[in-house]
Amino acid sequence: MNAISATLNPAQRAAIERTRGATLVLAGAGSGKTRVITHKIAHMLCNEQISAHRVCAVTFTNKAAREMKERVQAVMPEYDRNVSTKGLVVSTFHSLGLRMIQRELKTLGLRKGFSILDGHDTGAIVRDLMKQSGAADNLEAGPLLHQISNWKSALITPDLAEQQSEEELSLFTARLYRDYQRLLRAYNAVDFDDLVLLPVELLRGHTDIRNKWQHRIRHLLVDEYQDTNGSQYELLKLLIGPAGNLTAVGDDDQSIYAWRGAQPENLLNLKQDYPQLELVKLEQNYRSTSRILRAANTVIDNNPHIFDKALWSDIADGEMLRVIPTRNAEDESFRIVSEMIAEKIRLGAGYGQFAILYRSNFQARLFESALRERNIPYRLSGGQSFFEKTEIKDCMAYMRLLGNPDDDMAFLRVVNTPRREIGAVSLEKLANFARRKNMSLFEASFERELEDLLSARAYSQLIQFSEWLSGLADRVPDEPAASLARRAIEEIQYDEWLKETASSIPVAEKRYENVLELIDWIDRTAERREIENEDNTLSDVVAHLSLMDILDRQKQEKEEEENNAVEMMTLHAAKGLEFDYVYLVGMEEELLPHRNSMDEAGIEEERRLAYVGITRARKTLTMSYCKRRRRFGEEYTPEPSRFLDELPTADVRWEGKEDQSMSAEEQHQRGQSHLDALKAMLAGK
Repeated sequence: MNAISATLNPAQRAAIERTRGATLVLAGAGSGKTRVITHKIAHMLCNEQISAHRVCAVTFTNKAAREMKERVQAVMPEYDRNVSTKGLVVSTFHSLGLRMIQRELKTLGLRKGFSILDGHDTGAIVRDLMKQSGAADNLEAGPLLHQISNWKSALITPDLAEQQSEEELSLFTARLYRDYQRLLRAYNAVDFDDLVLLPVELLRGHTDIRNKWQHRIRHLLVDEYQDTNGSQYELLKLLIGPAGNLTAVGDDDQSIYAWRGAQPENLLNLKQDYPQLELVKLEQNYRSTSRILRAANTVIDNNPHIFDKALWSDIADGEMLRVIPTRNAEDESFRIVSEMIAEKIRLGAGYGQFAILYRSNFQARLFESALRERNIPYRLSGGQSFFEKTEIKDCMAYMRLLGNPDDDMAFLRVVNTPRREIGAVSLEKLANFARRKNMSLFEASFERELEDLLSARAYSQLIQFSEWLSGLADRVPDEPAASLARRAIEEIQYDEWLKETASSIPVAEKRYENVLELIDWIDRTAERREIENEDNTLSDVVAHLSLMDILDRQKQEKEEEENNAVEMMTLHAAKGLEFDYVYLVGMEEELLPHRNSMDEAGIEEERRLAYVGITRARKTLTMSYCKRRRRFGEEYTPEPSRFLDELPTADVRWEGKEDQSMSAEEQHQRGQSHLDALKAMLAGK
């Protein structure tokens, strides 16, 4: 045992040292799974002498991938400071897929500078197709796109979808799916699901390419394996090949993303596909008190399990779990905030150590109000991301168009921004003409026949715009990305456009600062890609940034003074995080578990959500529910959540029940806190 291995527990060492064949690391909450992955990579590079470029680690978010790579680089000197991590791939599934697509463009029939469409773009395509097909007015694009996404995740082609469709709506959606795919190819574009689907098709259909990638990736590590869907699992199998050098790290008890295609049964598939699979259980929790873990184990034991496990901890029992019944939602927010103030005083803690977790976003509003009234800083997850700002979407559309002038969605967004007097009627005529000619909007703009269809003014403006665009697009291969981006923004006088359209000059200036920040980001990304020997033209950088936007909407939010702020988020958003003091609110039937998930499979996933919430807590856990609540303007009487009844009675103190009295000090502090809160509200503070 070397000095590094000595810092790991026996199960962690077993997971790290097995580098041949398939290994499933069943990693319970707080059991050090990231530590296992990072140390295993270091072990393979330093002790097994596996080249860094032959190791690939995959996870689900940019943030997780970034942190994992940083931790690998931090631990490497402990093993061997002379071994380099250059060439090591730590990425999301979709980033890996993008890398594969960019290297196999010709085989896939894509051209360089292809676009990655986000939900706004794909929604516009589907709405346009629905309009052309004369779809019923009550049909919405969102559910149809969701069905297409599900088909792609299940590796179902448009032809197969049509064959399997028995109902009229399903058949209509399948045909829409075929037209949607045809348009994506015409636009030289892919959507988010294609970033996994296309590499699967590539590896399935081309033995030489499959052999090349299998030779390149000699060991694959997958984090959050329980969240993989059908296409992601197929991609893994194709990449590792017969050797099966795979480390899958996951926890079926934390599978909470079935609504977006996750298949926890992939854990069972792994066992069937790799009979020699070695199972390693990480059951020691380093995060929570023993009492919190007993509660979590007791609740989740009501679910069926593919693999059994039980979390345990060396940490003492700690404080009792608390359940607080409240009169209504207003009273719940008032009580929880008052309790938080009392706990802060009693424990000498900072607000940044507290979290309020809830099932649905609508629950946040009253807690925000209560926190503001007490002047308590808080951070609410789910704010508008940098890439969702209108000025950023405009500028990114211009950048996409420079790399791929055939990107019709980007063309339509910016052709009249700033205003160029090319009206909706002219654009509709252009679109119909382009469709008849089987051309992109950009290509069609140069056709002389178009002059007879548009007004002289609109035709002149369109030609002027397209020629300007063509001239800049020609510079993409040679001019530095940030320089070209800055040139484009200056030439269209976007700063003046913001002044014309913003509510005030300060607002316009703030929005233009965001544009300048985007250009700086393009510059930094291009420099980093050059260092990593990746293509760094504007089209390459924009493809990378577009993917980052889709994967991680929250990445560009500022990290301000709110480090000492109460965290507020949904249970889904809380996965992977931990807090000293947790308030799990709205523990009611039809809320947790949610009323849309009351079938057997849904209840099991809702129980896993409750389990995730419980295991976010390190030191104390307080739960609350309302005796009355309003829904759609009507008041009703909810039942306490069934998950409260599943808690171990010896570890839980229910407010109002006998023989569970607080100490005199606790009563005084909480009573004073409630009194202070009431005074503040009456004073209008």
